[in-house]
Amino acid sequence: MKIILVGASGTIGTPIADALATKHEVVRAGRNGPEVKVDITDPDSIKAMFREVGAVDAVVSAAGSVAFKPIARLTAEDFAFSIGNKLMGQVNLVLLGQTFVSGSFTLTGGELAHNPLPKASVASLVNAGLEGFVRGAALELAPIRVNLVSPP
Repeated sequence: MKIILVGASGTIGTPIADALATKHEVVRAGRNGPEVKVDITDPDSIKAMFREVGAVDAVVSAAGSVAFKPIARLTAEDFAFSIGNKLMGQVNLVLLGQTFVSGSFTLTGGELAHNPLPKASVASLVNAGLEGFVRGAALELAPIRVNLVSPP
């Protein structure tokens, strides 16, 4: 299988890349490459990545940032950053990539959607939003699979 791994050089992406590369062709993508540069906050960058790589069997996303602050210090900008990055970045991978992918999308949420912690209310919101999107997208994009993993 040919798989684009977005966030391939990150904390979660690195071990995913190593595991997938033993059996699949992995195209490692991220803000700094290493093979393909993509900024998930920029739809034009996502489009360029898909045009460059072409047809793939799957996309795995291990990318996205959120603000972690006490709720009393959160601003509208913190919410906009988090929603625009982790939530809409991954949503746009699906929206803009659906014509390039024949098998599946796997997005990364987090257990904070169900088990919130102090200073993580924005992460809880974004992860819960991803869960809702994936449930709906999976129904509409079948037979392409849309999945969500939630590492601790």
